[in-house]
Amino acid sequence: MSTGKASAIIAAGTMVSRVLGFVKMVLLAVAIGQSTSKAAEAFGMANQLPNNVYALVAGGVMSAVLVPQIVKASKGADNGESYISKILTLGGTVFLVLTIVATIAAPLLVDIYAISAGADGRGFSDEQMALAVALAYWCMPQILFYAIYTLLGEIYNARSQFGPYTWAPVVNNVVSIAGLGAFILLFGTDRVNKFVDVWDADRITMLGLVTTGGVAVQAIVLVLFFRKTGLRFRLDFGWRGVGLGATGKAALWLFGIVIIGQVKGIVQSRVASLGEGANIATMQNSWYVFSLPHSIIAVSIAIAFFTRMSHHASRDDLSGIRQDVSSALRSVGMLTTISAFVLAVIAVPFSRMLEGGFDPTLAMAFTIWAFLVCLVAFSAEFVLQRVFFALGDTRTAFLYSCVGMFITFALLWWASTLPAEWVIAGTALSVSIANLISCAVWLVLVRRRIGQFGFKLIGLRHVQYLAYSLVAAAAGVATTFALGGYRGDGFGTATVASAAITCVIAGAVMGAVYFGLLYLTRNPDFRTTVDLVLARFRRGRGQSDSAEA
Repeated sequence: MSTGKASAIIAAGTMVSRVLGFVKMVLLAVAIGQSTSKAAEAFGMANQLPNNVYALVAGGVMSAVLVPQIVKASKGADNGESYISKILTLGGTVFLVLTIVATIAAPLLVDIYAISAGADGRGFSDEQMALAVALAYWCMPQILFYAIYTLLGEIYNARSQFGPYTWAPVVNNVVSIAGLGAFILLFGTDRVNKFVDVWDADRITMLGLVTTGGVAVQAIVLVLFFRKTGLRFRLDFGWRGVGLGATGKAALWLFGIVIIGQVKGIVQSRVASLGEGANIATMQNSWYVFSLPHSIIAVSIAIAFFTRMSHHASRDDLSGIRQDVSSALRSVGMLTTISAFVLAVIAVPFSRMLEGGFDPTLAMAFTIWAFLVCLVAFSAEFVLQRVFFALGDTRTAFLYSCVGMFITFALLWWASTLPAEWVIAGTALSVSIANLISCAVWLVLVRRRIGQFGFKLIGLRHVQYLAYSLVAAAAGVATTFALGGYRGDGFGTATVASAAITCVIAGAVMGAVYFGLLYLTRNPDFRTTVDLVLARFRRGRGQSDSAEA
């Protein structure tokens, strides 16, 4: 499968998943609220725990280590089938045990990630802590399902079967949307559910089943379609003789990176629990909005190029890796730059779709703006890291992470000193500044590792993207302002529907200006992307015509 085709499949599935994910996010806000909702804050804490525990053990390790190892194993006589059976058996066993232990330890984990309210009233109340623990018991089984999804997903990616892995989250969101709709019908909206004292066993059970059920279905989809990999699975507890030792060595440094990341996550979570008005739920949803273009664009492109870079690395082809890095960075930059400006321009009406009043809307908008400072750099760093992972060099990434941790701690300490209403926005800005510094360091590290990869051309293209985005932003701000998107009494913030209309119109205007300028100036990256899309369309139409004939 070509890189362009793989990226298109991943981007399409991710886009549908993210749109449905946004619908799920809106329904969750309708059901339990967001800013100023104590119940939403408790749920946000509980629902992030399985993600944090899973990432602590293997989140990044599997994605960065398994693909190169599977590519190497696939060259064997059995096409890598023995290695994959052993990996799946080992992973399933480890994560089943981990899920049981983490579920039992739910109260301890909540205590670690949240600060209990002190004399000044800042932090989680006793009632919120109790609700977070109760919800965490239901959320913890997600660890096992995330592990199954990721283990199988990396096998799909290594085998260039990107479809099921990309589209399984769509099923997750559909199940969750249906479940949240049922929750609202049974228990009402945030007008009632935002108060902690109304949360009885029925509400807790229903929300827990909806949340964890979606993740379970997501994993089951990959199990059902495993035959598309061309492999068969059988339980195999003989974990010696097929390169697991090499995997362990490669994973050791990356495991250290993940631990550092989770330590930073704990500190960030504890600082965020000091916020008032805008809270942890606000920050999580703002991060989701921020990550929309990253996950649709950068991850889609990087995953496809990562598999390709892994093949080049297996042949010691640094020239091929340099070409892949340059192409990926230019493509990602072209799309994430305008995405950052679009989200910045429509942040207020966009936030209105999740908030009930104008003040909470502005609080979320400020958080989104703070995150957007690093969007382009964050996506570029994601691509740059994959160079080292493809080459099997995780030691360098670990050494830098040790330095980056202290930079992040210093910035988060600053955020904790802000007034309570600015803590969440300050935390988001701290994360952005840390990512900007990190991206600059990664550019230097990659250049030293693989040599010149066309940084001058990449820089010139990014300057061009920035200039065009500023022109588009001016048109977008004028459109949003005309529709009352920046006023509490304007059309753009009056209702959820009017806010959505404002976002669509302003986004369309900005897109037309930006891509129009790219077309008129004959930007090579833009023309390459358009040619790829048109080629896919013509090929699809031709195949369809042939089938009809």
